[in-house]
Amino acid sequence: MSSKLLGCWASRTSQENRLPRRILVVTHNPAWGNEFEAEAKHIALALGDIVVRLHHIGSTAIPGIFAKPIIDFLMEVEDIVELDDRSSSMEELGYEAMGEFGIPRRRYFRKNNASGVRTHQVHAFEADSPEVERHLAFRDYMIAHPVEAQMYGELKQRLAREHPDDMEAYMDGKDPFIKEHEAKAIAWRLSQTAK
Repeated sequence: MSSKLLGCWASRTSQENRLPRRILVVTHNPAWGNEFEAEAKHIALALGDIVVRLHHIGSTAIPGIFAKPIIDFLMEVEDIVELDDRSSSMEELGYEAMGEFGIPRRRYFRKNNASGVRTHQVHAFEADSPEVERHLAFRDYMIAHPVEAQMYGELKQRLAREHPDDMEAYMDGKDPFIKEHEAKAIAWRLSQTAK
């Protein structure tokens, strides 16, 4: 397995940690799926034909677990450079274009509400990038393995209590779990496609 697949999951840059953000982890909200669908329609309409697929990822896409109430999108596009050319369309929807933001060949967009609280994040890659497969494998594995998903949710809740204002410590605390289960997820996904 490629170390690149395992290495980028929790990549962070100093940009992410400039301003302290309170880490809030809440019980699963079934409305998150509807929020994803509604926002996905806006994004697809704004960007047009360069969008290949939009996926709901992150903990808000995993039923029944604790999560930060931020809707994560995985967007597959035809051409990442063309997405750069159309980033103003995302800005018109309220997103801030952040470029690669620590992960090569990714484009990251974030959106806050009127109070400055993060509500949405879009991680864009060219279609069929290994990064796409990695994210989807982890999400699908967690959905198919609810015991592991609950462990992940409980870990997030504990880390948010222990490090309520330290995003780096929160992310570092999740990293070993994510790396271990991402490797399992990729192997599981390969076994599913071999059937």
